Amino acid sequence: MIGRLNHVAIATSDVAAASAMYRGALGAEVSDPMDLPEHGVRVVFVVLPNTKVELLEPLGENSPIAAFLAKNPAGGLHHVCYEVTDIRAAAARLAEAGARVLGDGNPKIGAHGKPVLFLHPKDMGGVLTELEEV
Repeated sequence: MIGRLNHVAIATSDVAAASAMYRGALGAEVSDPMDLPEHGVRVVFVVLPNTKVELLEPLGENSPIAAFLAKNPAGGLHHVCYEVTDIRAAAARLAEAGARVLGDGNPKIGAHGKPVLFLHPKDMGGVLTELEEV
């Protein structure tokens, strides 16, 4: 069921500064910022040979990232994202195993233009987990 690691997401209060660090100090390829108002975030992807790092900045005080940064002012690891071939089947299998899908349980379109779901961290070893259909 589970596929490859799609990305690791890091919350930051300043995606431009974080992007500059990845681009300059680490020499990484960094995408242009993209606003996703339906998710309440601005995202940038740092492209690595085997996966991506997603940098997340809140869009407004109602953003889930704003709440995360209120608890973690320096930012930090927000979630991991795994690829699945059938997101609804994966969600059903995980629900049968006791994992809770966040929100209304229906996939939303994520930053890559593909359906995504989030799983409650208490059911996933303390880690907020995103599934992305590929």
